[in-house]
Amino acid sequence: MQFVLTGFRQDMGFRIFAFEGIGQDRTRTAFTVKTDVGLARKYGIQLQELPLLCRELLDRRDQGEEKRTFTYTEEDMRLCSNARAAARAAAAQKRKPPRRPATDHVGAAWRVPPGQPGVGPA
Repeated sequence: MQFVLTGFRQDMGFRIFAFEGIGQDRTRTAFTVKTDVGLARKYGIQLQELPLLCRELLDRRDQGEEKRTFTYTEEDMRLCSNARAAARAAAAQKRKPPRRPATDHVGAAWRVPPGQPGVGPA
């Protein structure tokens, strides 16, 4: 089944997303997923990301299930947040460390220490 976002509505601190499920035989079924906006902020999930996360929740549901109304729970948000943190940590390990100079005295060969005579404006 494919899911298409058809809209959303705000209800107090919740955003309720409406989806239309399109079956293999092209039949259409309405679904809704309720999300807590405060919890999304707590777990660092932006509002723009919520429709995709809700669609993923619908994709994971049991195909034989008759239920049409779902809630994106705090546990779902925590798992999403943890998975993103792990991905960021893995990406950080893959990055090359910044290049460091071979010595602390880079350029010392051509610099004249302060207070010593050298070439320059007099």
